[in-house]
Amino acid sequence: MSTIQTFRVYPYLPDNLKPLKTIAYNMWWVWNFEAIELFRRLNVELWRESNHNPVALLGMLSQSELDEAADSESFMAHLKRVSEELEWHLTKKSWFEEAYPTYNNMQIAYFSAEFGIHECLPIYSGGLGVLAGDHIKSASELGLPFFAVGLLYRLGYFHQYLNIDGWQQERYPETDFHNLPLQLVMKDDKPLIIDVEFPGRNVYAQVWECIIGRIRLYLLDTNISENSIEDRTITDQLYGGDVEMRIKQEMLLGIGGYRMLKALGKNISVYHMNEGHSAFLSIERIYDAMVMHKMNFNEALEFVTAGTVFTTHTPVPAGNDRFSPELIDKYLSHYYQKLGISREEFLGLGRENPQDKLETFCMTVLAIKTAAHCNGVSKLHGAVSRKMWSNIWPGLPVNEVPIHHVTNGVQILSWTSDEMMRLLNRYLGPRWIDNPVDKTIWKNIDTIPDSELWRCRERLRERVVAFARKKLREQLIARGAPRAEVEKADSVLDSEALTIGFARRFATYKRATLILKDMQRLERLLLDKEKPVQIIFAGKAHPRDNMGKELIKRVIHLGRDDRFRSKIVFLEDYDINIARYLVQGVDVWLNTPIRPQEASGTSGMKVVPNGALNISVLDGWWPEAFNGNNGWAIGKGEEYQDPEYQDEVESLSLYNILEQEVIPQFYTRGADGIPREWVRRIKESMKTILPQFNTNRMVKEYTEMYYLTAYDSYLKFSNNNFKASRELAKWKQEIRKKWQQVAIESITHESKKEIIVGSQLKAKAVVNLGELKPADVQVELYFGNLNQKGEIEEGAALPMLMVEDLGNSKYTYEGRMLCLKSGQFGFTVRVIPLHSDMPRKYESRMITWA
Repeated sequence: MSTIQTFRVYPYLPDNLKPLKTIAYNMWWVWNFEAIELFRRLNVELWRESNHNPVALLGMLSQSELDEAADSESFMAHLKRVSEELEWHLTKKSWFEEAYPTYNNMQIAYFSAEFGIHECLPIYSGGLGVLAGDHIKSASELGLPFFAVGLLYRLGYFHQYLNIDGWQQERYPETDFHNLPLQLVMKDDKPLIIDVEFPGRNVYAQVWECIIGRIRLYLLDTNISENSIEDRTITDQLYGGDVEMRIKQEMLLGIGGYRMLKALGKNISVYHMNEGHSAFLSIERIYDAMVMHKMNFNEALEFVTAGTVFTTHTPVPAGNDRFSPELIDKYLSHYYQKLGISREEFLGLGRENPQDKLETFCMTVLAIKTAAHCNGVSKLHGAVSRKMWSNIWPGLPVNEVPIHHVTNGVQILSWTSDEMMRLLNRYLGPRWIDNPVDKTIWKNIDTIPDSELWRCRERLRERVVAFARKKLREQLIARGAPRAEVEKADSVLDSEALTIGFARRFATYKRATLILKDMQRLERLLLDKEKPVQIIFAGKAHPRDNMGKELIKRVIHLGRDDRFRSKIVFLEDYDINIARYLVQGVDVWLNTPIRPQEASGTSGMKVVPNGALNISVLDGWWPEAFNGNNGWAIGKGEEYQDPEYQDEVESLSLYNILEQEVIPQFYTRGADGIPREWVRRIKESMKTILPQFNTNRMVKEYTEMYYLTAYDSYLKFSNNNFKASRELAKWKQEIRKKWQQVAIESITHESKKEIIVGSQLKAKAVVNLGELKPADVQVELYFGNLNQKGEIEEGAALPMLMVEDLGNSKYTYEGRMLCLKSGQFGFTVRVIPLHSDMPRKYESRMITWA
């Protein structure tokens, strides 16, 4: 074939419609109802056909439609309002500017393998990506100096369809980037290209920019002529391919993403890794610091670690990416020499036990070891993560492992229905939009008349039923179903029946079919003519997860049973659009994971602003949110060893909740037809959950707990020619050489016949520090309740004071324990290295116990 020259054709917009293009290319419109309505006005059918993509829509409109809009006084007034609102969003003085004016030079880079901004940009698979998208939206609202980095997948995550037997099939349609709210980043009138060293070659990527309010999201794309056919596919599929494809993608994301930011001239001070996929970022940053600032490996490691934040989302070991040492050799061995460290030292960065030569290289471990600030995504997940990764800190009690938590939230405006938004505006005013974390605003929920709130709920249920019927009809036609079966789709579901939603990834631990455990009991609930119940399912199984596919197949077959055809519906190809309809329309959101395997879960948060209620196992975010009156809890937070027994117990609990509380409250109506107790519970849910479980609160917490601290450390470690980095690295090296000399030679405590609550107990210890000095260590009393094994549980550490130099490197330390509770207690003494510049107390991973 002859050489093809490429060019791009844009729609012609009359001058007075030019602001439409600016709005279309800024995905701020995703959470602005007025902006969405503006595009819908142009052509509502094309808006649906374009998958709600304004850039594609503008290219699909006829010139006469554009001219008609330009001549419409009403449309032009609407365009002016939206354009001015966007300008106000971009230029207003933000929360961050007002709260932290001295941090105006801080720049944050947020790396994630997926971003769920909107359904028209299919570079997400589920909760991780949607959370990243909501994180960006709130970063824009709060005015953070923030850039995001990811990959632009040509085929995205798979699209789901079901065969005649209900078995999930996958297809990968190609995405046309030129018809999305994306633009190529240019340099010297050419696309900006970065490269990453791969075995025997360099891999090149061009850069796309997506504007989301104030925030720039940069996406790398290897589908360019500079690459071989094989390398052009690196950014084909999200979570596709084999383990070798995964390491290629993660090298591109971490190493390529960092190089791209440098090429753009960004002076990033704080790096945030959202999950471990981007952890090779730290390796490249260490190397760059060594070259740019003439540092050795250990000095550069201190500098990089100080300004890095890492968020883990995975509560089970199998969910963390691991690579064999041979694969690391193949793709990253050139770093061994560049970093000036041995192969084993490099591999040790990704091993819980660096001395275990059989251990694989784990990206989460690499991220933890190169980030001063690590967190899980709920209080429970923080505890699970501390236990799961405790081997990285040998000898440290699990409760002190330095992994904390920031509970996830959702960007409320992205998920709230138009109807509910109008209702909230009417009774709460606009402040709930500007400051959703203010609890006093949400108390005004009580001023909404029960009748108006209930009418809104009924309209939303009607809408999701209509959507489900339309979607089911399309599914049946695509599958080649008989005409009679297609026509039945128009009568599935009842717009007045209690509607339960279950929509999420069909992983086995999420137990989509728990509600199907006792079919006789469920049948009575579904087929009750006086108080009917119906269930809408949606979700994808991973292409290689046959057990997950079996769960989907079971739901499909049940929905084909004549008894349940109008009661159980499965919607194919779950995406953000389907999620939006479901979280806005169902009455109850069901969540049944095996505790504690749900890190957070955010889908249940999305139903709350729409007036739906949660029924959930006490896992993820729900233990923090549930207060007894704002939804329902399955069980009391028990954890079981026998999964069969657990399913039995928790399915019984679920049926009891439905039969004894949920269904009676929903159908107990007053003379005016309003279920007063149900509406009271809706209001309690909205008042208590919305001010806490939103991404504005979440991003503020990341800022105040991590970003500001990381920036302060970045400045400290880079000032005076990186003096603190160099000195801390040297100090740690000396400590490691001499730590084996440290010993606790004796412990004594004052003798008391009776220790009463409120009294103090004094203890002393003689410590041999060898060649170290008291300024190098902290000697601590560690005390707490004793369990039945005679072990201290959830102990507390108190610094002891050096009270006497005994000579010969021996010192007496003294401390006092305040006894605030009665019971059986124990204490011991330990020594840890301590330096004022260490960003986290236990990062040396050295500890000596008595």
